Amino acid sequence: MPTRNGYLPLWSRRDFLRTSAQASALAAAGLLTGCATNPVTGESQLMLVSEAQEIQMDKQHSPHQLSADYGVVQDKALGNYLERTGKRMAARTHRTHMPYSFSGVNATYVNAYAFPGGTIACTRGILHSLESEAELAALLGHELGHVNARHTAESMSKSMLTSAVVGGLAAYAGSRNATLGGLAAQLGMLGSGVLLASYSRDNERQADDLGMAYLVGSGYGPEGMVELMDMLKSMNNHKMDATQLLFSTHPMSDERYKTAVATARNKYRPQAKQPLHRERYMDNTARLRKIKPAIDNLQKAEAQMAKEKYAAAETLYKKALKNAPQDYAALVMMSKCQLAQKKFADAGRYSAKAKAVYPAEAQGYFLDGYASFKQKRYDKAINDFDIYDRRLAGNPNILFFKGACFEGKQNKDKAANQYASYLKVVNQGSLAEHAYKRLVEWGYVKKQ
Repeated sequence: MPTRNGYLPLWSRRDFLRTSAQASALAAAGLLTGCATNPVTGESQLMLVSEAQEIQMDKQHSPHQLSADYGVVQDKALGNYLERTGKRMAARTHRTHMPYSFSGVNATYVNAYAFPGGTIACTRGILHSLESEAELAALLGHELGHVNARHTAESMSKSMLTSAVVGGLAAYAGSRNATLGGLAAQLGMLGSGVLLASYSRDNERQADDLGMAYLVGSGYGPEGMVELMDMLKSMNNHKMDATQLLFSTHPMSDERYKTAVATARNKYRPQAKQPLHRERYMDNTARLRKIKPAIDNLQKAEAQMAKEKYAAAETLYKKALKNAPQDYAALVMMSKCQLAQKKFADAGRYSAKAKAVYPAEAQGYFLDGYASFKQKRYDKAINDFDIYDRRLAGNPNILFFKGACFEGKQNKDKAANQYASYLKVVNQGSLAEHAYKRLVEWGYVKKQ
């Protein structure tokens, strides 16, 4: 293939599109595994995703979601408690061999979710709302139900979306937190929404049933599931902003609550006296509950961000930081709020604090790099983007922004190399249009 200045191939737009199409076809071909036996029901079902692919997709995408939710909680004691509780439940499931992991994440909206390979996370928002270890176990049991029944893999097989996901060709820019999704997409951050698709009511019903079985089988009282459903039913009725995502992916109904009550009172009546462990839950979440005022203000601030009322959100973020000045999520959220208002220097100050508070987590570096890029501090931005990429590889937008930094430094060769690499992965959207336009203008790509 011809080159310009011996530096990179002289690509045409057709070359980019053909490469992507070929990769997609290869990915799709590898998925056609036909039918499989459902591990829960024992029945045959259409399944184009193998178990190995579920695990691989989980490994590839779940780190981006955990980072989008501001990383796993830094309270190691709380993290260990969640892991112990989850592993106790996993030992009672239909797929005990899966590589399960259980984490609390720093996000403050109310939700819990599972990736198809067994990565399960609960937000601080929902952990604040629980009142016993049995409720936590019921929540984890429900998510384990989705993994064991292979709901995500089944949904992907039916929709034929799998090839795009496995091929890595349709990078999903955004966040599972709907209130900040638009801003996250604008900044070029990644979530993994395509792997956390909404569940059907039948999926939810089956996950509830499995969750109750795993709950009771792990030694907890069935009332834990009833109380969890009661809490969710109340939240659903009040239409809280912080629960919008939860109920968009996990539809709630009176029927779910009534079914849980009937199952607990009838099928699991003999286990009614098994413990709920309220005090143990309160002891293990004591440090988290101390910052409840900050969590409440962060939830309110996110609702204001969704309405693009940035000044109101900023006031609430300041209140949260007054109560919890070292809170990583609060610092990152405030940085995003400043970016939304184009206050790039202020955004950089908050993202710098976030990096200092949680140096192992990637999102702070991305935001600091973006803030530096907008201030034309290109060398600093490139350094932050490089660190982000080492912490959390796989976000193709890093290639674009590094290219933009090199463009700002008038280094066309390095900029073109980054843009070309970006276009091999992403070939649609405004960033791709900019990258392609520059490659054409600079003579690296033949316009067609």
